[in-house]
Amino acid sequence: MTGQPQSVDQSDRIVPINLRQSGRTPTELLISTRVRKSPYWHLSHAAGCWRATVYNRVYHPRGYVRPEDGGAAAEHEALTHHVTLWNVAVERQIRVKGPDAERFTDYVITRNAARIEPMHAKYVILCNEKGGILNDPVLLRLSEDEFWFSLADSDLLYWLQGVNVGKRMDVEIDEIDVCPVQIQGPKSEALMADLVGEGIRAIPYYGIMEAVIAGCDVVISQSGFSGEKGYEIYLRDATLHAEKLWNALLEAGKAHRLKVIAPGHQRRIQAGIMSWGQDIDHETVPFQCNLAYQVPRRKKADYIGKAALERIREQVDAGRPPFRMTMVGMTIGGRPIDDYAPDFWLVSDAGGGDPIGYLTSPWYAPELGCNIGLGHVPVDLSAVGTELTVWLPDEYAGEPGKPDRAQVCEVPFRPSVNPSARELAHARGEDAAV
Repeated sequence: MTGQPQSVDQSDRIVPINLRQSGRTPTELLISTRVRKSPYWHLSHAAGCWRATVYNRVYHPRGYVRPEDGGAAAEHEALTHHVTLWNVAVERQIRVKGPDAERFTDYVITRNAARIEPMHAKYVILCNEKGGILNDPVLLRLSEDEFWFSLADSDLLYWLQGVNVGKRMDVEIDEIDVCPVQIQGPKSEALMADLVGEGIRAIPYYGIMEAVIAGCDVVISQSGFSGEKGYEIYLRDATLHAEKLWNALLEAGKAHRLKVIAPGHQRRIQAGIMSWGQDIDHETVPFQCNLAYQVPRRKKADYIGKAALERIREQVDAGRPPFRMTMVGMTIGGRPIDDYAPDFWLVSDAGGGDPIGYLTSPWYAPELGCNIGLGHVPVDLSAVGTELTVWLPDEYAGEPGKPDRAQVCEVPFRPSVNPSARELAHARGEDAAV
């Protein structure tokens, strides 16, 4: 498929998804002062980082093991069988602090901020007045009057500051010098116990603790982007202490076969974890992407997007969703997809006709023995079991120039070690938006 296809109806969007199938276009990434280098950037380079992207206007490592040495598959093996270290300083930390911190945070997220206890975190979303998702950060509550928004890939700082120009609440809203790394994989708990003591084993999912590693003050949460057991270590005064923390992690990790890798997108897709800017954006509403549980059914005080989201929920409940497309999971034919997709590959109905949807996050799942992916398709083709076809590029297509079979399936493809709030709420028959 070449050119900008016109057969995927995007009339319900203001800015169409860029579905131009231009393929891989190798070029050298310019390293300049217009994009921030994180305090761990040079350390990632020393660890073998050979490619990067830009996320939150920060250079972001996206590959350490070269293709000839196993590539992303070798990194996935380390993540799912041992333990891994990720440079995720791109998760900028925006602090909301002051007497009105809880009230302000409650106004900008859909969930109930008052239900987040100090030294706990939650996965949350922030929406605009139309109900579109602006960001889906992990929100850490350090104290009664201090919250950290650990951002996905959209610059939320100016939005939050702009909101408070009108609200005039008694809070300070700023980015702080805190940069996280992630420790992910089945041996992560044992490694963390070596670093900070046995007390780490008692921390619940999304629990927080303060600790000191190699003389560095850190905040640790049991959380991550992988679906495996894992932790995020938020380094205070990161521009001063990055080397001390990083080297301490490498040293302690030797006993556990620690490997420095890029964020494990193969595993996060299996867990049904979405990536903002890739799977969802500011024109995606929660009811299109399995995030309806983030919108409270129980009464909550006013928050940004409340009127729109309640109206959309009523339409969805009545069987009249105001959107054409919805996100689904798919099993996909073809040859193993072994790297990041450079395009949003197109989806057709079972007959392989004109494209009607697109993939956002495809990859090969060795544990399942097939390609899988997240993607957007028309609502009337979203039921589990629906047969579809996918137009893969020649390097992955079963037969070049012809579409491969696909089928809508349940998400997650493989459950997370720690079940999501949505999964827990579904099991209890409850609303999870607290």
